[in-house]
Amino acid sequence: MFGDIARFLLNTIFTLFGAALLLRVWLQFVRVPPYNPVTHAIQQATNWLVLPLRRVIPGLRGIDLASVVAAVIAAVAYVLLMVWLAGVDPLGFLPALLIVAVLTVVKWALNLLLWLTILMALLSWLNPHSAAMPVLLQLTAPFLNPIRRILPNFGGLDLSPILLFVVVQVLLMVVTRAAVSLTLFGI
Repeated sequence: MFGDIARFLLNTIFTLFGAALLLRVWLQFVRVPPYNPVTHAIQQATNWLVLPLRRVIPGLRGIDLASVVAAVIAAVAYVLLMVWLAGVDPLGFLPALLIVAVLTVVKWALNLLLWLTILMALLSWLNPHSAAMPVLLQLTAPFLNPIRRILPNFGGLDLSPILLFVVVQVLLMVVTRAAVSLTLFGI
């Protein structure tokens, strides 16, 4: 029982922190203004790890590589802790550690996309004039716009979030299966 609670808490803490690091990259990439409250909160939560890394890791073409590296570092720490909690020697697991850490970052990114899409769809129905809508539209547009070009127009009904939801769920299944096959347990 203690192991299950510890795994749940580790998963929750690291997933939220990893999502915050990836959201930081994403917010900067789609050029959400830095004075936005969401951007400011994400920066405050992640500055302690990103700013020291930024001294040695420069950005590249609008991508905050320091935040990406910070997400991978967080994923490595997460995977090491999960392996240790499973009772497996982390040193024997070292060769696959980086691959599983990258898969974990991909999983965090897919979950983030999933939740932002759900939030955007719900707010578009419940409160389309919410202050969060412009940011959510800006974050989800790179993924929804290509789908909108493919799907036929259903008279004002936008089905692209549903299709994106299905695609992301399938990708999450593939990533989770790949990670399980490398670790023999879930991450």
